[in-house]
Amino acid sequence: MTAAVTALISRTVNARDDELRALLWSFAYFFFLLSSYYVLRPIRDEMGVAGGVENLQWLFTGTFVVMLAAVPLFGWIVARLPRRRFVPLVYRVFILCLLVFFALMSLDIGTVHVGRAFFIWVSVFNLFVVSVFWSVMADVFTNAQGRRLFGFIAAGGSAGALLGPTITATLAVPLGPVNLMLVSAVLLEAAVRCMRGAAGAAGASAREPAGAGATPPAPAIGGGVLAGLTHTLRSTYLSGIGGYIVLMTFAATVLYFLQAEIVAAASEDAGERTRIFAVIDIAANALTILLQLFVTGRFIRTFGVAAAAALLPAVVAAAFVALAAGSWLALPVVVLIAVVQAVRRATNYAISRPAREILFTVVPREEKYKAKNVIDTLVYRGGDAVSGWLYRWIAGTGIGLAGMAAIMVPVAALWLALALALGRRQDRLAETQAKAG
Repeated sequence: MTAAVTALISRTVNARDDELRALLWSFAYFFFLLSSYYVLRPIRDEMGVAGGVENLQWLFTGTFVVMLAAVPLFGWIVARLPRRRFVPLVYRVFILCLLVFFALMSLDIGTVHVGRAFFIWVSVFNLFVVSVFWSVMADVFTNAQGRRLFGFIAAGGSAGALLGPTITATLAVPLGPVNLMLVSAVLLEAAVRCMRGAAGAAGASAREPAGAGATPPAPAIGGGVLAGLTHTLRSTYLSGIGGYIVLMTFAATVLYFLQAEIVAAASEDAGERTRIFAVIDIAANALTILLQLFVTGRFIRTFGVAAAAALLPAVVAAAFVALAAGSWLALPVVVLIAVVQAVRRATNYAISRPAREILFTVVPREEKYKAKNVIDTLVYRGGDAVSGWLYRWIAGTGIGLAGMAAIMVPVAALWLALALALGRRQDRLAETQAKAG
C-alpha cells in the first residue's frame, strides 16, 4: 500500500496505521460478499414477480419457515466450531446450494417450483451471510473502532452492491439470468478468502494473535443451540433491537410489495423486469457508497448512534408522504418508487445499518453471534412474513397510497422513538464497559 493511499484512508476514516490491514481486508470481504448477493437479487425479484405478485406473501412465509429450521442449526454449529471454521463452512454450504440451483434451472427441471424455492433460498442466504459478516466485525473490532471504521467497511459492501447489479443489468438479457449464478458463486468464495485475511489481520494485533508463539485462536463459543433465542427474550436491550427490526421490516415489506406491483405493471418481459430491478439497485448503491465514504463516520461521531439509528424511520415517513403526494400529482410511478427506494436503502445501508451494528459491540461474545443471528434472520424474516400478510389485507381494502401513508407515518414515529432509546442505552453500556476495562 502506497503512502498516499494510506494517508488518504487515514484522513477519510480516521484509522490508525495498525488498523489498516484489518480495515482493508474487511472492506474486501464485504465487497465480494455483497457483489455475490446483488448478482442474485434482481434474479430473485424477477422470479418473485414471475410466480405472481399476489403470491409474494406465501414466499415471505416460506422464508420464515426455513429460518425456523436454519437458526437452531446455525446455533449448533456456532456452539461447536471456532470462528475460523464455522464461517467458511456456512458460506461454502451456500455455494453448494447455488450450484444445485444452477444445475436444476439449466436443465429446466420444475421451473416454477424451483424459481419459488430460489426466491426463498436467496432471502435466507442474504440475511445469514450478512449477519455472519457483521458478527465477525463486532467480534474483531471494539466499540470505539466500530464508531470510526464501520462506515468505511460498509462502503466495501456498497461498492460490491454496485458491481453485482451492474453485472446483472449488463448480462441478464444476452446471457440469461441462470448463467450469472456461477459468477455469484465465485464472488462468494472470494469473500471466504478475505474473511480469513480480515480475522487474521485483526487478531495479529488484538483478539486472535496468530503465528509462531502466538496465543491460540479463540475456541468455539459453546452454549446451547437455542441460546440466541433465550438471550434475546431475556434482555430488554436485545428485545428492543428486535422490535426495531420488526418495525423496519414492516416498512420495507410494504415498499417492496409496492415496487413489485409497479414493476410488474410496467413490463411483461422477464429480462426487462430484471433490468429494472437491477437499475434500482444500482441507483440505491451508488448513493449509498457516496454517503458511506464521506458522511457515515462523521455523522455518527457528530450526532451519535441514537441519531444515526433514528434517521431511517424519519426518511421512511417522508417517503410515504412523497409517494402519496406523487400519486395525487400523477407522477410516473416507476420513477417515483425508484427514487424512494434508492433514498431509503441508501439511508439504511449508509447510516442506520452501521449504527445498528454498533449496538452489538457492547454485548457478550455469545450474543454477538447467536442472539444477533436470531434477530438478523428469524426476527427479520418473521417480520417479513407477518408484514406480507398485513400488506395484502391492507391493500385489499382499497385505501390507496394516501391511506397507506396515514398508517405508515405513525408506525415510523414509534420506530424513531425506539431507535433513540436504543442509542442512549448503547451509550450507557459503552461507558460501563470503558470504566470496567
